Amino acid sequence: MRAKQAMFTALVNAHAADLYRYAFWLCRDRTLAEDLVQETFARAWRAFDSLRDHNAARQWLITTLRREHARLFARQQPEIIEVDLDGLESVQPGYDTRVEVLVLRKALAKLPNEYLEPLLLQVLWGYSCDEIAGLLGLSGGAVMTRLSRARRKLRNLLETGECQSVFVEKGVQLHHELP
Repeated sequence: MRAKQAMFTALVNAHAADLYRYAFWLCRDRTLAEDLVQETFARAWRAFDSLRDHNAARQWLITTLRREHARLFARQQPEIIEVDLDGLESVQPGYDTRVEVLVLRKALAKLPNEYLEPLLLQVLWGYSCDEIAGLLGLSGGAVMTRLSRARRKLRNLLETGECQSVFVEKGVQLHHELP
């Protein structure tokens, strides 16, 4: 039992921060992201004996997290509240508040989840198209299409200035070049 606990503790320590980052991008709520990660690890602990290949733990945890996130919508439809982000300050150390980063975050938040999720899996986690296809239950071609569309939509949002309106109103000049 102690060996199992030690192995599970090592698993938690190795993946908790990345799972939280991914959960936050899925739900865009810090508290909910923490709850999702906690529930993911609770489910993982209950099913830990069924994990045959510990090298596949990362993918197993992501799949568990995605399913837990989907369960939220099966139980209830969350109320969406518009929040004025201008007055909010980050309490998280290391949170990047440069204008360009805030514009990028705003643009990412406008992407539909069907495009955002594969993009985040590739950029944050470094998964290949085939690995993303396995996680999302899609074909490799569908993943490549979604990644391409995500990048195109993101580029369009940034080029049109749609996500920069808040900053332009404040007199902040943005300069960026896109490939």
